Amino acid sequence: MLTVNGSTVEPSKRDIFGGLKPYGLGVSPKGDFAAFSNVGMGGGDTDTISLIDLRADPPRVVDTVSVGQSPESLTVAPDGKHIVVTLINGTNKPPGSPFLNDHGLAPVYAVESMKLVKVAETKIGRWCQGAAWNKTSDLMLMQCMVEQEIQMFKFDGKSLTPAGAIKVKGGPSGFATTPPK
Repeated sequence: MLTVNGSTVEPSKRDIFGGLKPYGLGVSPKGDFAAFSNVGMGGGDTDTISLIDLRADPPRVVDTVSVGQSPESLTVAPDGKHIVVTLINGTNKPPGSPFLNDHGLAPVYAVESMKLVKVAETKIGRWCQGAAWNKTSDLMLMQCMVEQEIQMFKFDGKSLTPAGAIKVKGGPSGFATTPPK
């Protein structure tokens, strides 16, 4: 954690540990929680995401759940109720690997009483590295490197439905959305 005082930023005396190799981080628009992905060692084992209660004094990890292989990104919905995770799911493994899969995964978790509750999941492309929500939290965009496209999914709070794809030149690899004010 960092302490911010005006333009001075310093390390605090508190470190937060939620998993092996924290990677993607998202903060709710209300500032009540943060969530982050833990990419682990990339050896085919299931990895995790963790939830930090930012209202606690001091802030702390309050929940950690297994999500699958290599959670590349984690994005909080603008409504602050859900998070989506892009799982590489072994799509980056060499042919013949027992951990190789032909698709990634995008699970969606609700944040309920400072617990992560899985509400939906869909197959996505290979080596998908970024996710974003629209401002009404009912459409998700997934950046998929191998397919060279941005895949779209409608979200009704309970399920994900494919909503098309935008082809791009090259592999899209890292975008985000700004929460509404």
